[in-house]
Amino acid sequence: MTESSQSSEPRSPTQFLFPTDAQFWFETVRMFGADEYGAASFGEVLATSARIRAGDYESWYQQWNGIADRIALEADGQLRRNHRVSARDSYLRACSYYRSSEFFLHANPKDPRVIRAYECSVACYKAAAALYEVPIEPVEIPYEKTTLPGYFHRVDSKVRPLLILHTGFDGSAEEKHWSGARAAVERGYHVLCFDGPGQSGPLHREGLTFRPDWEKVLTPVVDFVLGLPGVDPKRIALRGDSMGGYLAPRAAAFEHRIAALIANDGVYDYAAPYFAGLPEAQRNAALGALKSGASSRVDEVLQIAMEKSPVARWSITHGMWCFGASSPSEYLHKALAFTLDGGIAERIRCPTLVCDAEGDLFFKGQPEQLYQHLTCDKMLMSFSIHDGAGAHCEAGAGRFSNARMYDWLDETLGL
Repeated sequence: MTESSQSSEPRSPTQFLFPTDAQFWFETVRMFGADEYGAASFGEVLATSARIRAGDYESWYQQWNGIADRIALEADGQLRRNHRVSARDSYLRACSYYRSSEFFLHANPKDPRVIRAYECSVACYKAAAALYEVPIEPVEIPYEKTTLPGYFHRVDSKVRPLLILHTGFDGSAEEKHWSGARAAVERGYHVLCFDGPGQSGPLHREGLTFRPDWEKVLTPVVDFVLGLPGVDPKRIALRGDSMGGYLAPRAAAFEHRIAALIANDGVYDYAAPYFAGLPEAQRNAALGALKSGASSRVDEVLQIAMEKSPVARWSITHGMWCFGASSPSEYLHKALAFTLDGGIAERIRCPTLVCDAEGDLFFKGQPEQLYQHLTCDKMLMSFSIHDGAGAHCEAGAGRFSNARMYDWLDETLGL
């Protein structure tokens, strides 16, 4: 079955800021969206963005880091004077702004500014988390020979369904606060947010990079949540956002303790969008070259693409870091393994919601492909530009998109 929101003819959303840089605009919309759950302020985002030069990574860092420092200092003073709500709100916004500040610096992940911004973002979030009426608890989840960082958001002490929530290519467990977690808590779900290898915490802390067999990551997380107080073991749901739209379905194909799955937005073949715009002969040649490893010829083509496209420039440099690659073509070689082809999608048993944003910058066409391969109880839920929800993962439309996703989850779990 499918569900779609009403829309007029598809059109590109207006880029009110950074009209020549789609990636800067998307990250700004992402920050506007954080305002819906208190992790940004519209006025602060607008004023900060107005001081940033399009395409200038240094300018981006300086402006976001500057406002983060100012608000974190204000939060410290508010807490000293026992203004706990004010301090909580300020720490939460500072967390978002620090995260944003280092976003475009990952071509050199050893840059001390990257390390400082990450540490400040986590410290501000933990300070905010402790100030909630029901404190949000930082956790460390056993994983192989280390731990994965996360947060347990409790509604109360009652036994309730639990949502496991993780991001994808470039988000963080801290960001999941406003990007899904608090919306679920408001609806009576306990929530466990975590970062896996390749994602913010393990990547910054230990250099752990992505792995395609995400069930090896999720199974220890499920083991962990079953030991948490108040968790109904029969009603554990999983939501993966962005590249998590591949990771979560991959895990659910093998980890059958998951009672319901949300892929937002759905991803069937992670690497495919990189080649979608090439003529068939060129696409086949590039894929053939990459299957055996890095390719200098492919690197030349990718370098040209990075010079022309702000999205390619950022995604490839960040991808090299989080996939542990030394060249653009090595990154794409590794990315080829991140696919649900070969009958993997068909192994998913639990009811599955696949989300599809009309104006997605990154994974256009992938949700429909995943949906078509599913053999479980399934729904394809479309989000439109007309409704202001057409950006990747419905950035900037959290209240609207969370309502639709969690209404489906309520009904699926019988709440």
